[in-house]
Amino acid sequence: MSVLNIHQILKCLPHRYPLLLVDRVLEMEPHQRIRALKNVSINEPFFVGHFPHRPVMPGVLTLEALAQASALLAFVSAGSSVEPDSVVYFVGIDGARFKRPVEPGDQLILDATIDRVKAGIYKFKTRASVDGETAVEAELMCTLRKVG
Repeated sequence: MSVLNIHQILKCLPHRYPLLLVDRVLEMEPHQRIRALKNVSINEPFFVGHFPHRPVMPGVLTLEALAQASALLAFVSAGSSVEPDSVVYFVGIDGARFKRPVEPGDQLILDATIDRVKAGIYKFKTRASVDGETAVEAELMCTLRKVG
């Protein structure tokens, strides 16, 4: 079981502030599953406009956090076959459901399991939760591609 800190995450993902949405990997079994963490702070730039009277993390950013956790699992699972200038592209989403708002102070737990890998496309079942309560769930698809 693997754990990744922020320095290791930055080596895998091209995202940077303000769009890096994974703070730590709590558990990971390559080729199977990942559990990651996003600490949601009132200092996030999107809270200025979403919404000033009642700050709520945009659902699409919760989906992006799930996609980033899934990308980390894909990178680690692909191992040495990943080119140094590769990125994971988000290629599809199915069945997204938003069950509860994510607010400042929440710890967002990001779970993803690999459903299948076919022709270089990874399909994940994902769930974001706060205090054990589902906030968002969706099936996500991504692919590893060399850039440049």
